[in-house]
Order: sequence, then structure tokens, then C-alpha cells
Amino acid sequence: MKDTDCKSNDVPLAPAPLAYHNEVFLNSPDGRILRILSEYQEPLARFRREEIQDTVVFFGSARFDSPGHAADKLRVLERPGSAEVADHKEQVRRAQAAVRMARYYEDARRLAYLLTQWSSQIASRRHRFVVTTGGGPGIMEAANQGACEAGGKSIGLNIRLPFEQMPNHFITPALNFEFHYFFMRKFWFAYLAKALVIFPGGFGTFDELFEILTLAQTEKLAKKILVLIYGKEYWNKLINFDAMVEAGTISPEDLNLFRMVDTPEEGFEFLRDGLTKYHLEKAKPKRERTPEIAKTRP
Repeated sequence: MKDTDCKSNDVPLAPAPLAYHNEVFLNSPDGRILRILSEYQEPLARFRREEIQDTVVFFGSARFDSPGHAADKLRVLERPGSAEVADHKEQVRRAQAAVRMARYYEDARRLAYLLTQWSSQIASRRHRFVVTTGGGPGIMEAANQGACEAGGKSIGLNIRLPFEQMPNHFITPALNFEFHYFFMRKFWFAYLAKALVIFPGGFGTFDELFEILTLAQTEKLAKKILVLIYGKEYWNKLINFDAMVEAGTISPEDLNLFRMVDTPEEGFEFLRDGLTKYHLEKAKPKRERTPEIAKTRP
């Protein structure tokens, strides 16, 4: 050993950072497990603090506008001289489709309003059947808006993406979340949910629908999750469930795992009756103050 390696120094050595203050470590691959645990424990702490017991999750396209905004965009494209814009016909076609699909925005808003108005009257220490969305625009914004207009809390489980998806301003601020990990976000969608409402949407909406249907079909959830599919015209064009039964890929009984509806009132009646039957009438009194979180089968 060289004696120069251990020469005394009058300058004291600075304390090392505490592990949980070490940002280099926390943001490194070695800190991944702690980041994952944080996306479990921090939301759980907030749900407890805000006294959230369970949720109803709304999924659907982030691309749908309200009827007013959709109509305004179409009017701009129909102004004299606008035809000179590149791809004008395609833009008009998309704007016309947006106007047609905007009705689902209003229907999601109305359904969330009816659900929140009803659930707010349930006698409970904690908030029941709280409207929850992915926190972004489109159907998500519509559902959060409906809950807000009914005077209730609503949850937004946003995701950090390369292209920013900003949280809509109808989310209850204390229940506005942002996740890095998709699987932790999906966990929280399912963990507290007692019902799933599926409006017309794209890849992400399909993903969430079939994930919950698979969990219900395989009995991996020790609770009843109601699945409401909204918009028969849209969904029957895309999915032929009867053909799946005929091919033997699903059982006829699997068609009972969900209900298709076409109006907010019909959807509300299905949710109200099912939530009452499975989660109010059969509910047992519990002493713990933690959320009644979904149990999985052993």
C-alpha cells in the first residue's frame, strides 16, 4: 500500500447522501423497484386520505370533442377558400366523423353525472363508486366533467408520455395522479373498480375492455365487476361476439359478463341495480378505515 493513499487531511469528508435522497440512485435501473413501490404506496395513501372506497372506471377515446368544439372545427373547414388547404377533403371527412362521434362525449358526461348524483346519496363513511378516468381529454374529460357537475369527487389516473397528455381540469385536484409505469396505472384502474364503462375508443380502450373481461372470465377477481359497453352501433361493427361463441372460442355464458346499452339512462339503471345488488345489499360492515380494496383469489 502506498502511504500516499492514507495521508490525513484536515478537510472533513462530507456525509454521503441518504439513500432515499440520492436522486442518481433513485432514477437508475437499480432504483426501479423503489419507483414501482412508490406508484403503489403513494396512490394508496391518497385514496385513504380522501376516503375513497371504490370506483367506476370510464374508458373511451381521447380524441372525441364536445359537440360544440367538433361543430366549430367543421365550420372552419367549410368556410369559403378553405378548400385550398392540403388534404382538405380528408380533413373535412374527419371533422364530419368527429361531429357524429361527439354525441358520445355528451352521453359520457350525462352518465357520469347520473352515477355521481346517485352515489353521493349513499350513506357511507367513505366515497362509493367514484368516477375514475385516465385523466386526459375526450371521453375521460367528459366523465370527469359530469362527476364535477354533480358535485362529487372524481379521479384521474394520467400517464407520462413523450407527447404530453395533460390532465383535464375537471379532476378533483387531490385525486389527480400521474404514472410512469403503464402496468401500475392499469393496476389502479382494476384494483378499486366495481364497474367498468367502455365507450367507443381505440387500442387502449380495447386493451382495458378485454383485460377486465379476461380477469372476470377466469375468476381471478374475488369481486363482481360490472362491465357496461356503450354504443351498440360502434361496437357491433368491430366485434362479433356471437361469432366467437359459434367458433367455440368463448362460451355462451361469457356473453353475460357484459351489457351493451345505447342511452345514459339505460346505462345508469344497469350500474345502479348491479352495484346495489352486488356491493351494497351484500356488503358486510367492516371496522377498518382503509379502502375496501379488491381482493384477489388465493
